Amino acid sequence: PTKWTLWRNLEEAGRQEFELSGYYEIRTPVFEDTRLFIRSIGEATDIVEKEMYTFSDSEDSSITLRPENTAPVMRAYLEYELYKTKKFQKFYYIGPQFRKERPQAGRLRQFHQMGIEAVGATDPLLDVETISVATRIFDRIGLKGYKIKINSIGCEQCRPVFRTILKEKLCDHKNGLCELCQSRLNRNVFRILDCKNEGCKSISHHMPSINDYLCESCQSHAKAVREALLEIGIPYIADAHLVRGLDYYTKTVYEITHSSLGARDAICAGGRYDNLISDIGGPSIGSVGFAIGMEATILALENVMAKHKTFSQEVCGPSPSIYVISISEETKKHGFCLLNLLRKANLSADFDYEGRSLKAQMRTANKLGVKYVVVVGPDELARGDVKIKVMETGEEVVLKQNEVPRWFLNKDASMKS
Repeated sequence: PTKWTLWRNLEEAGRQEFELSGYYEIRTPVFEDTRLFIRSIGEATDIVEKEMYTFSDSEDSSITLRPENTAPVMRAYLEYELYKTKKFQKFYYIGPQFRKERPQAGRLRQFHQMGIEAVGATDPLLDVETISVATRIFDRIGLKGYKIKINSIGCEQCRPVFRTILKEKLCDHKNGLCELCQSRLNRNVFRILDCKNEGCKSISHHMPSINDYLCESCQSHAKAVREALLEIGIPYIADAHLVRGLDYYTKTVYEITHSSLGARDAICAGGRYDNLISDIGGPSIGSVGFAIGMEATILALENVMAKHKTFSQEVCGPSPSIYVISISEETKKHGFCLLNLLRKANLSADFDYEGRSLKAQMRTANKLGVKYVVVVGPDELARGDVKIKVMETGEEVVLKQNEVPRWFLNKDASMKS
């Protein structure tokens, strides 16, 4: 139950932050035309070459379970010509994605992401907004210890120059690269910088930085992003070797990581993709966004909670404010009727269905952290009233049963569910 409470809390925190920041929910199909991902993610990427679930339908069309959701959102924006009514729009999504990866902790073949896409502007402050939205989600759920890594991977003007230089230098160390990275030399050389193999990491450490080859526009954009992050109090790590596994990124790229997850420590990844819409057949429209890996985030949160022993109600989710206790079978029906009166009044309440003793029910109430216990015993039943105990102070109040909901509503408005 705790895991699903954490899951719900994460989803609710995401929706709250997205909507507070002006993003509107968009839902796209689980299946998309395979060509969408080939054109957007890149034919030579690991995702397209190895990780997509691709099928032929009855009409012999190639369709793919979406491995990520940015391209589908951009496809919908383009297909429905949303840019003609309002160029700048902000979307969010929550849903499953699919990749043929080796299942491991926090990484599944069907996994879930929540993310945002801000479409129609190239302002570097929009990059910063997306990062700040992600951090506020993690703060809302009580996740401590995450780190933000940021880089610029240039644009179509300056990146080809760096690609050529990087490839030449890596070729000098080809025999020291892992087999996968040797194949990447001619397909996707930037991914070598992100390889987790120790030999590849050692070689990458001595490679030149793309920051030395950025054009003036990319330098200016990167500087503005980093200055704005500091101005709003968001610390970051400049990581010159940070790249992304999708070809559509330009300029800003970032990851939010958590050390408790080991080598695959990313819980959020994003960046700018100013050419994506034009790559899939639309006009040139700047865009930026991120995706949070929900399974990885929950695993990181569980690790933090276990380390700091913070399995509190605040972290684990809401509990009822009122616990109704009935002492005998005779009083159980009356307690249940009272429970429903409380809920009809929009008050958060729960009830014992296991027929346990008064002492056991009080232990449950304490464990749940409820504010009030309502006792319906034989004596109370005979008098037509109930006894309310304020858990924090021990104060007791006796009321007629039909007066109870009104008493709670007047007592504490925060108890409303």
